[in-house]
Amino acid sequence: MEAQAGEVDVPRVQSGPNPQHLLSTVLGEYLDSSDAELPATTVVAVLGEFGISPASARAALSRLTRRGIVATRGRARPPVYSLTPQTIARHRSTMHRFLAFGAAPRAWDGTWLGVSYSLPESAQAQRHAVRKRLGELGFARLYDSMWISPDRDAEPVRGAMGEILGAAPGARWSVLHVRFDDEAGPTVAYDLTGLASAYRRFVDEHAELRAATRAGRVAAAQALVARTTLMDAWRGFAFTDPDLPPHLLPDPWPRQEARELFLEIHSALGPLAQERLIEVMEPTWPDAASWVTHFVAADDPAEPPRGGII
Repeated sequence: MEAQAGEVDVPRVQSGPNPQHLLSTVLGEYLDSSDAELPATTVVAVLGEFGISPASARAALSRLTRRGIVATRGRARPPVYSLTPQTIARHRSTMHRFLAFGAAPRAWDGTWLGVSYSLPESAQAQRHAVRKRLGELGFARLYDSMWISPDRDAEPVRGAMGEILGAAPGARWSVLHVRFDDEAGPTVAYDLTGLASAYRRFVDEHAELRAATRAGRVAAAQALVARTTLMDAWRGFAFTDPDLPPHLLPDPWPRQEARELFLEIHSALGPLAQERLIEVMEPTWPDAASWVTHFVAADDPAEPPRGGII
């Protein structure tokens, strides 16, 4: 969609967005009940806002159904879809993680969490899966197959390693807490320069959107796409930033500036995005206004994000 005269040219969803990922993001942000029943035509209309074709939208819905994220409800034809209770719980937890990320410095006693593993040469699929999951959990490769994180909680990574390697023949792995003579030494495993640049780029790329939001120049028709794009960019930091203790980070560190920008825009555009989503949904789902909501960060980061049906 091109910006119309008088509209601000807000950042767009990246080229070639993944319809499945996009649909999951939108449902997670704006629906908070497994009782809501969406027709497939409603899903098609929503993804159409992001330039996704009807065929691709239906394929994304089918894939999320096979993955158990959404489920068909009853025996109506055409079928209606709902988020499963497990998906609702996961979305609430995920939204809390994204909205609270970077709110407070990590408490740290100098102990690193280490993961080491060995796999036979033939286990390439498991090797790729392990590396991907360790990265998602905030680990970085220090050397060979030794990965580290400043996190103290070993249970998530133990569960992930057991899930991926539990039945792999010849696989060996261990999780341990370790201290180094130079507690800052392991930070060489992280590309902190690149991460700082990414935060500064995030601020620069969304500066115009913040100015337009403050001036009230973002229309509801723009807000849904703009807010989703903003969240999509911010959530990447929750996966790539290891959240190192402040004294191990370069000074100045730009995350706080990026976080403040994100929260300001995300909160301000919430009602407009919700309004637009209802507008798009209602022609095929008259009950949309009874179910659509939006999440915003709680004042206390320890609390879950605020959301509610209006």
